[in-house]
Amino acid sequence: MGLCLTLFIADWKHLGALPVGDRIRALDEEYQKGETAGGGRAWPPAHGAAWCAEYDFRSTTGTFGPHARAGDAWDDMRPLVDASVREAMDAFLAGLIWDEDPADDPARSGGGGFFPPPADRWHSSVLVVCPPGALPGKVRAWARVESRLDELREAFAAECEGWAGRPATFEHFTARVREWGEVTTEAARRAWGLVGLP
Repeated sequence: MGLCLTLFIADWKHLGALPVGDRIRALDEEYQKGETAGGGRAWPPAHGAAWCAEYDFRSTTGTFGPHARAGDAWDDMRPLVDASVREAMDAFLAGLIWDEDPADDPARSGGGGFFPPPADRWHSSVLVVCPPGALPGKVRAWARVESRLDELREAFAAECEGWAGRPATFEHFTARVREWGEVTTEAARRAWGLVGLP
């Protein structure tokens, strides 16, 4: 079955006004309200929360696996990619679905203390943490790389195509990356942050 991913854009000011230990619960409660409102997964939630919205990935079933596989694919193919594309994609994907050094993953520490740290090293409390201040840089990086995604096709074919644990096709990879571009752009537009819960 695998680990799930529920991704929110959220108002950091609203979350910051809550005690650290209550922030994940507040997001989870908003998700539950959306489920019980009959709207299912929605963007924005059917019940109209004023401080958060869940992003519904269209290219996945809600599991984290496809995102992790896309991040692994990027790690495999990046040495074969033009430096200007590699730098922009690194800046865009870092902390979302890829980290050059997994020990630098902000979600591992609860987002630098904004969220509670995991109860143990095997069960993360958050999967993605991207504060509002990081999003303008990600949006600029996405703008530099979006029109050049097709340049990654050859590197994907060489390093990822047909390998277990990687996206099935280049189109699956780019669909995932484009959706991350969409959600980061929307969060930056609102001056909110991103948080992904398991």
